[in-house]
Amino acid sequence: MDLPYEKPLKIHLVNSTESPEFTHLTQSLTRSSIIGLDAEWKPIRGQNHQPTFPTVSLLQLACQLDHDSDESETFLLDMHSVPLPSIWELLRETFVSPDILKLGFKFKQDLVYLSSTFCLQGCDPGFDKVEPYLDITTIYYQMQHKQQGRRGPKETKSLATICKEVLGISLSKELQCSDWSHRPLTEEQKIYAATDAHCLLKIFNVFQDTVVKKGNSSNNMVELHSSGVNLGLKEILEKHDIDDKIIRIKSFEASHIFQATVSSENGQRISKVEVLVSRSSSRNTMPMGESLLKIVRKYGEKILLRESDRKPKAARKKVKKRPSLVTVTREKQLDNTGDWQGPPPWDFSLGGDGCPKFLCDVMVEGLAKHLRCVGVDAAIPSSRKPESRELLDQAYSEQRVLLTRDAKLLRHQYLIKNQIYRVKNLLKNEQLLEVIETFQLQINEDQLMSRCTKCNGRFIQKPLTTEEAVEAAKGFQKIPDCLFNKNLEFWQCMECNQLYWEGTQYHNAVQKFIDVCKLNE
Repeated sequence: MDLPYEKPLKIHLVNSTESPEFTHLTQSLTRSSIIGLDAEWKPIRGQNHQPTFPTVSLLQLACQLDHDSDESETFLLDMHSVPLPSIWELLRETFVSPDILKLGFKFKQDLVYLSSTFCLQGCDPGFDKVEPYLDITTIYYQMQHKQQGRRGPKETKSLATICKEVLGISLSKELQCSDWSHRPLTEEQKIYAATDAHCLLKIFNVFQDTVVKKGNSSNNMVELHSSGVNLGLKEILEKHDIDDKIIRIKSFEASHIFQATVSSENGQRISKVEVLVSRSSSRNTMPMGESLLKIVRKYGEKILLRESDRKPKAARKKVKKRPSLVTVTREKQLDNTGDWQGPPPWDFSLGGDGCPKFLCDVMVEGLAKHLRCVGVDAAIPSSRKPESRELLDQAYSEQRVLLTRDAKLLRHQYLIKNQIYRVKNLLKNEQLLEVIETFQLQINEDQLMSRCTKCNGRFIQKPLTTEEAVEAAKGFQKIPDCLFNKNLEFWQCMECNQLYWEGTQYHNAVQKFIDVCKLNE
């Protein structure tokens, strides 16, 4: 997955309570006033026995360490490796801590599965509440209908759609149905899981900037002067011009010292108290700032699990009528159309030019970029949300094979014969190999990175010099200064004018597709 953030994510896999990562997690929870929550599990398929909830395999916690900055770290809590009783109390306290705002995307289902998983390990009654909580769907709704007195219908949108509209990034969901119970997790799975939780923080920050802080010139916070930090709590409270942030920090430190003093035995010295302070820090959290409290008071929610939520619902068995012979025959014909029979429209026998051309619908849009990287003409739909008829018309008019994972589109096979193929694999690399093998595409190393991955256009025949590239990029694209002394050649797309050069990313991409397509073999 391509990371949609400027800075690489700080990801920590926690697979033991004795590990440094677990210590880091407990410390981060004490410093965080906002966390993003998500969970992954292996779906239960073909369930014929007593209904049960899926077992959660991974819990993601994205911690924003300072509400006034973008500093954050994401922890992946491995539920198969960490003894659940050892983390039950920590998570229970975190879920109900009034000092931490919890963010999620329809997290109630995750909480039900999470509670069931802990109950199976003897941690009864699991979890029954998350508060204060704010759902990303609520944030999105508020951002869409923020005008006073304006009420609009709540739209049910996916997290990927919300990320695209709010953050302008593409959130790939191709690993959502992968086997999360298998160990070790792949690097792609770790990045996918961390990104799902981390994007919740990003969306919330946009929400605060555009809705809560709009028109509010609250940027007059007093800086933390060293003199203020060194003052005691009593002196701080006696002054009237000290920043609220200093008061919160000093109150937080004072509570630590008080708890450590009560826990210590009579006659112990200060050095012993300091040790106790560090031990007690995993159970104390920083109070929320005033700006965050205002958000919680106005928009905050809570998740409460009822007794009925904890009981798996048996799937209703529909009494099916015995299908007629005509129906059975039609379904078999529909299944058979999923297998490619050919010939494709570019075949010479049909008057084609021999150049493969594909149209990838929304469900396999990532495959389009992979095909472009190996030099294959792969277009995407002309409109953002095309109807089935629009896809068919575009494929027919441009003489392309429509690639999709939507089985319903196969019903229109009779309209454009041999121009619809249903992709069977889920992952982009495997989808690419499937298309190459099915359509017997000839891929060689010279074709790699020969098309624009942005628009599918072809490159100019003659490369540009650095001076020509700088001139062509004016007002359109910034060329990094570090490239000026490297004597590189630049290539420009003839359709969208995007500039490319043979740098590190280019060579990494070429090597990747050499390996994926097994060109060395």
